[in-house]
Amino acid sequence: MIDKFTRRGLLRTAALAAVPALSPVDPAIAAQELPEFPAGVAPYRSAYRNWVGEITVDGLWACAPAGPDQVVDVVNWAWRHNWRVRARGSSHNWSPLTITPGTTSDAPVLVVDTAAHLTGLSLESPAAVRAGTGVTLEALLTYLEEHGLGVTAAPATGDLTLGGALAIDAHGTAVPAPGERRLPGHTYGSLSNLVLSLTAVVWDAGSGAYVLRSYDRAEADCAALLTHLGRAFVTEVVLRVGANTNLRCVSRTDIPADELFAAPGTDGRTFASFLDRAGRAEAIWFAFTERPWLKVWSVSPTRPPTSRQVRTPYNYPFSDSVPPPVADLVERVVSDGAWYLAPVLGNAQYDAAVLGLTATLSGDIWGPSKNTLLYLRPTTLRIATNGYAVHTGRDQVQRVVAEFAAFYRERLTAYADRGRFPVNGSVEIRVTGLDDPGDVGRAGARPPLLSALRPREDRPEWDTAVWLNILTLPGTPYAEEFSSQIERFLLRTFDGEYAMTRVEWSKGWAYTRQAAWSDGEVLGHVVPGSFGEDVWGQAGGVLDRLDPHRVFGNGFLDRLFR
Repeated sequence: MIDKFTRRGLLRTAALAAVPALSPVDPAIAAQELPEFPAGVAPYRSAYRNWVGEITVDGLWACAPAGPDQVVDVVNWAWRHNWRVRARGSSHNWSPLTITPGTTSDAPVLVVDTAAHLTGLSLESPAAVRAGTGVTLEALLTYLEEHGLGVTAAPATGDLTLGGALAIDAHGTAVPAPGERRLPGHTYGSLSNLVLSLTAVVWDAGSGAYVLRSYDRAEADCAALLTHLGRAFVTEVVLRVGANTNLRCVSRTDIPADELFAAPGTDGRTFASFLDRAGRAEAIWFAFTERPWLKVWSVSPTRPPTSRQVRTPYNYPFSDSVPPPVADLVERVVSDGAWYLAPVLGNAQYDAAVLGLTATLSGDIWGPSKNTLLYLRPTTLRIATNGYAVHTGRDQVQRVVAEFAAFYRERLTAYADRGRFPVNGSVEIRVTGLDDPGDVGRAGARPPLLSALRPREDRPEWDTAVWLNILTLPGTPYAEEFSSQIERFLLRTFDGEYAMTRVEWSKGWAYTRQAAWSDGEVLGHVVPGSFGEDVWGQAGGVLDRLDPHRVFGNGFLDRLFR
């Protein structure tokens, strides 16, 4: 077993991905291998590792432009020399949207690090912030908090760069609670839906070169750039933001899965019942356990008497750093091939959550939104995951959750009965609204063309998305086969009658029995069809026109946008 798939290797991958390994090079060698490279931009060799270490390349050429103008210089160099440019932030992704498996160090691929210098932050107005795409979400949310501003929901991991988050329509978990009105400058959809304008590097036919161009949210081309999947290079955005809120987050670990994920119409503590009370919920259901870890956020202007006030994020240290009992089990499962220990590992993770919530007094916390929304550091265990967004009506959420949970449990049990354990992590369930362009308050604003949360014009009753993820350690036998069965179930069951399935771009999808991102039918027909052929064609057409030489692309994106 190679080192990156041991417990030590997974944690080592976390450190390497967080701070890319840089290798200084002799200027003479750089000049020979990168002739006419822009003066003032220092190239270097750098390792690339995605979040879980399944896509790894040592020694790619890279650079860190000091600003957008230098990005343009680098892109024009790449175009003239038949190279491709891949923007890199924190490499917090699973899918091959940035670098494809099998890429070698001598490939004509230039990694452009955004997190080094494209990190500017300034208030454009009391309700808008201008941000470089290399800034992390934690830095952005901290800056907003200092100015009394915030967002409704955000991903749990604060080290994501803004550019990476927007490229794949990153999201949190939130729908309106009963009686709750959306605050001006907020959205229940993806972060992409907050963009008022953006600046991108695009081809200019008049000058015969790539240039910087700004796009307003009301421009047709902007809709393709809001969630571009790596087929563009955005350097800066202006985001609509609103007044910050205080949130209370209460954790529950006492509700049986049979009750939480019960069939619709069932009395009791169902997942939908918590949405109906608070509007914000997340379930983490460790494999082979009976009780999920449920988090419920609620808007709470003042601190409830039982809540502990938190002034910083990441208040679940037992999730950020793998507890020794869990780490030891991971070592046995992966290094020794003891996959049969998956039920023991699942229960150890559940026990760690129960004990950790009590030991850290984090079962009921309250504070500014950032401090309860961000809860995962890069030091957490790196784990593989699939991902889907199921569009449906708010009143059908429990039905979606119940049907998925029943099939997942049946399949997991059937595999275990045959001595196979394809899942050793957890199921994660979140719920959001869709990308309503009216949320930004800009006349003529358009929804992101390729966001998984783009509304269906022909199904206005679908106002909600249920996000479903299954996490398992990389290299787990039968994981791809299991994920393929899950995917086929989702596509077959939520096929447009009362719900519809779209893929989550940054995660695993298009499964065959052997690999993710490989099923030709899903890549060529299902994914485009889930957006509509007209929308898919429009997005691809705009991205090709703005980058006709496909400098911003790779083999996987070429196949996706064929």
